[in-house]
Amino acid sequence: MTEPRSEIWIADDDRGVRFVLAEALRDAGLLVREFGSGEDVRAALRDARPALLLTDVRMPGEGGLALVATLKAQDIGPVIVMSAFTDVATTAAAYRAGAVDYLAKPFDLDQAVAAVQRALADVPIAQAPAPEPTTTHALLGESPAMREVFRLIGRVAASDLNVLITGETGTGKELVARALHDESARRDKAFVALNTAAIPSELLESELFGHEAGAFTGATRRHAGRFEQAEGGTLFLDEIGDMPLALQTRLLRVLAGGEFYRVGGRELIRGNVRIIAATHQDLDTRVAAGQFRADLKHRLDVVRIELPPLRERRSDITLLAQHFLASAAKELKLPPKRFSRAALKAIAQRDFPGNVRELENLCRRLAVIAPGVEILPADLGATTSTSTASGWTEALREWAVQALADGEVDIHNRAREALDQTLLQVALETHEGHRQHAAAALGVGRNTLTRKLGASRTRRPSKP
Repeated sequence: MTEPRSEIWIADDDRGVRFVLAEALRDAGLLVREFGSGEDVRAALRDARPALLLTDVRMPGEGGLALVATLKAQDIGPVIVMSAFTDVATTAAAYRAGAVDYLAKPFDLDQAVAAVQRALADVPIAQAPAPEPTTTHALLGESPAMREVFRLIGRVAASDLNVLITGETGTGKELVARALHDESARRDKAFVALNTAAIPSELLESELFGHEAGAFTGATRRHAGRFEQAEGGTLFLDEIGDMPLALQTRLLRVLAGGEFYRVGGRELIRGNVRIIAATHQDLDTRVAAGQFRADLKHRLDVVRIELPPLRERRSDITLLAQHFLASAAKELKLPPKRFSRAALKAIAQRDFPGNVRELENLCRRLAVIAPGVEILPADLGATTSTSTASGWTEALREWAVQALADGEVDIHNRAREALDQTLLQVALETHEGHRQHAAAALGVGRNTLTRKLGASRTRRPSKP
């Protein structure tokens, strides 16, 4: 068997992709051999071995992931996979099968050449082959930003490294955490989630580490905390930036030593848990302000995955909207509906400050209240970024004209109260009832928000 170790093999059923990639590699001084199918590669392996294989994931006949597994079994490689259909499951399966890198089509040729040169310089790590992916994840997206997120999830899921997920509220941080768990070796163990901002600080320690009977008033029996519940699996700590400093110190000790005591307990418990944390806040700023421990940040921020806001991935909005509408109809057992082309265009132009969660809520409402099978722009209300502001102010103008014409009194106070009530309700819905976050988003103090909430409960103003 001859072994032209400097030869790069390209397997792709798209002749155009093979041509431009091969030319770029030849320009970089590499020898290249092209194949149109996985079967052709397998036949060539009887007489030769490549220095590196670049293979498309989806080809007629044998797919790229099967090729990766075959080459790893024969200790041939490294292998770089390519695909225009980037998703979490496929990306993670490629890395598990033994791929050293993943190129999302269309890719920059300089980036591809650099990936090949990097792979040739590195010693590939042998890994067990994996079957074709069957897992379906809730994360969706075809934009370059989301493809990079999928690629990073695939690369780090199989490791036990702690991960910090950052991004604005509603971008899908828990979905990323679940994908990391589902694609890891811990997938058969528990995935336990805790929103640290939703638990009162005096109860958070017990929620995390558990407590013994009699540890405090009301503790009538032993309680296993989230660390024990997640044993062998993954613990997802959402809104980690809001954790009290005293509890940050204890969490740091657990991460450093892997041991903890229940509240009021004397039994030392050793845990085996992977930590995935998330926050919408800038932890570096909180560290500088003395509100978050720098050493804890370093423990959590081993690998960072930053989720883009929806406004930075507008090309995904129509895909997400159609998915959410279909899912809502199925979940709520309603007749399926579809968006008209004009309605999809209107949604794609809209700003979603609540990100994916706000878009999902909109689609769920449309699944219930839209009157026809086809959703029209009129069903959406003011949807575009240019019409949102003018839409509600024009409605306010019409109300004020009618109210003055009817001789109504106290118009200013009524309008102001209705505005306050609407803003408060939307902010609380967007931030899942968290008053501090809702107040910050509105630019008011928490005490102001609480006072206005109390006022809105005692009097329900008519809407302007």
